[in-house]
Amino acid sequence: MSDVETRTEPDGSLVIQPHGAMGADRALPLRQLLIHAVRKVRPRRLIVELGDVHTLDPINLGTLAALCGVADDHRVTLVLANPPAEIRAELLAAGVAAQRIHYTRETVSVETPEVASMS
Repeated sequence: MSDVETRTEPDGSLVIQPHGAMGADRALPLRQLLIHAVRKVRPRRLIVELGDVHTLDPINLGTLAALCGVADDHRVTLVLANPPAEIRAELLAAGVAAQRIHYTRETVSVETPEVASMS
């Protein structure tokens, strides 16, 4: 996906950064990338950098909400970083815990607590 950047930080965190409007046409590739990251790559921390996302359709919103449980199951700390206020409100309404949403100047410098596994 050329409209999504990925990088691994020195601390082992995997950063996935989508850009622009996240509509239904982009839902499947993004979902596949996120699930692969959690299930196969299993980074210490997965950061989904949302600062450059302008809109998030219901499919992508559901994907991010469901990703929280998948990340917990695989013991991957999930951080949703820098969402615009409207997207933050949508994430919270979809059941995403506020502790997963972080605002930072530089995403990679933030230390996050480990998320307890849901057993």
